Amino acid sequence: MNAETIVLIADADAPRADTFLAANLEYTRSQLQKWIKDGNLLRNGSPCKANTPLKTGDSLLLHVPQSEQPQLVPQDIPLEIVYEDESLCVVNKPKGMVVHPAPGNPNGTLVNALLYHFSSLSGIGGAERPGIVHRIDRDTSGLLVVAKNDFAHERLAAQFADHSAHRSYICLVHGNLKEDTGTIDAPIGRHPSDRKRMAVVKDGRRAVTHWTVVQRYGEMTLLQVELETGRTHQIRVHMAYQKHPIVGDPVYGSTAPKLGLLTQALHGYRLTFSHPVTGEQMTFTAKAPEDMVTALKRLSPDGTLPNWLTEGDLL
Repeated sequence: MNAETIVLIADADAPRADTFLAANLEYTRSQLQKWIKDGNLLRNGSPCKANTPLKTGDSLLLHVPQSEQPQLVPQDIPLEIVYEDESLCVVNKPKGMVVHPAPGNPNGTLVNALLYHFSSLSGIGGAERPGIVHRIDRDTSGLLVVAKNDFAHERLAAQFADHSAHRSYICLVHGNLKEDTGTIDAPIGRHPSDRKRMAVVKDGRRAVTHWTVVQRYGEMTLLQVELETGRTHQIRVHMAYQKHPIVGDPVYGSTAPKLGLLTQALHGYRLTFSHPVTGEQMTFTAKAPEDMVTALKRLSPDGTLPNWLTEGDLL
């Protein structure tokens, strides 16, 4: 049977290979366990079982049967390209766009758009994830770096694995935080009873989020957030864990979007990494989406926006 290969590097110790894969891929744990049982997973070049523990730096090769792969079709979907050269591009993904095709989202994704706009993309992520080095949620807007070749992909992926690449977000949360800055260090894994959600769990992977207050609005607070690690739904899970869920978050919050928000008030506004070829440190920023701007104006008594954001040309 023909198969596509997905390559992943463990960026932290994990108690089981199947839980690590489930946390980093769109496939269910039961589907992954079936493929692993069929001998489709290698760890550092050797056969690997579902319950095999992983060490930081372990290389996993997962062979996914071709029949399970969604059909990728280039689609003429507009992209906001912030930067581009022969090795990579940086895009500002809009809210509502899924990063790559998966069951339930066969097209209209960032990958479909990338295939239309670029003739060459890296293949390390597998046939269904060409060029994709890292992801952000469907309803989160913000910056992503895309690799155009395997060399660039390997170099960029290593930076995300060793945390030398930096991602910064702004988010509006419920409540008035007591401190001006803080750090959340709490492990994240699959929710024990709802496999579509993530949660802070004892045997999860280490997750660290740093936050700083930008503006206080009484019952809500605008935060600037730095990711030290990059777990699925990390900011959303951590803020909900601290009893300050992101405003408009339909999964981890308790209320529907308000204040003109279309979805959750979370935006990846800054991305920093070293160029995979030249080594030059590169930093990119992206303006917040209009619905977040509208929400912040409605929260302000005089309709003004925080100086921190306007001076940085982020709103």
